[in-house]
Amino acid sequence: MWLLIAFIAVPLIEIGLFIQVGGLIGLFPTLAIVLVTAVLGTWLVRTQGAMALGQLRTSFSDLRDPTEPLVHGAMILFAGALLLTPGFFTDAVGFAFLVPSIRQAAYKALRARVNVQSFGTPGQGTYQGPSRRSDQSDVIDADYHEILDDTPRDDGPSGWTKH
Repeated sequence: MWLLIAFIAVPLIEIGLFIQVGGLIGLFPTLAIVLVTAVLGTWLVRTQGAMALGQLRTSFSDLRDPTEPLVHGAMILFAGALLLTPGFFTDAVGFAFLVPSIRQAAYKALRARVNVQSFGTPGQGTYQGPSRRSDQSDVIDADYHEILDDTPRDDGPSGWTKH
């Protein structure tokens, strides 16, 4: 139901804002503002998206919960879509999602409604963070076969090293 209301309300708001702003400053300044916000928004989305991708890579390499960088990346992507959509209302919401403190507040609101208990990597089961791991040893389980050959051989270098 909310999605239907948004699909009806957003275009009506945009049309009303275009009429009001166009009536105040004229057609060409209004179109120029729309183009400038699209170009500026694209640049901001690109730079902040690269930062969010770096944070996501860091969380994966440190084996930390990647939820927050993923949510920030999704919000930046959503902001980019809104900024490329012509209109003043969508531009205002898109620029708002590019402000890190607003994204953080939105993340906290989402986090309060959704509970992530654990995350996993394919083939390795569920990882629950370093404080919850029970296996902290350096033991490697392996099989080996001992090859006994009593004759001494001197075939020269093995080829694994260069002289």
